[in-house]
Amino acid sequence: MPYVSHADTRRTETPNATMTTLASPSQGGAAQALWRIDMRAGAAGPAHAFDTEQIWTLLDGAATIELGGETLTMTPGDTAVLPAGVLRRVFADPEKGCAALATGPGGGCAVTPDGTRVVPAWVR
Repeated sequence: MPYVSHADTRRTETPNATMTTLASPSQGGAAQALWRIDMRAGAAGPAHAFDTEQIWTLLDGAATIELGGETLTMTPGDTAVLPAGVLRRVFADPEKGCAALATGPGGGCAVTPDGTRVVPAWVR
């Protein structure tokens, strides 16, 4: 049985958040990736799309997601299904920040508006 102990989780710091990988193809042999996002108060992630669907559940704080021209406001317990190929941007509450759990297929590729493609460390 694949198992990832808390000590073996992988933390990735970005300018806007800390991503803690709980399971992924390179960590526990899962086909899916599961990670926690902790965004600082007022942080905003970059505009990007993924080539795979992702599901985010807000655990704490509040967040706003710009998703394909719509704006979603999330509070704890809310879940958003982020479709593949749709431009998105996540904003943490300016006072509280936010924490979320997210999942999607391992190896999903992020694409920025200028066409740059990258597989983020938390989904590898």
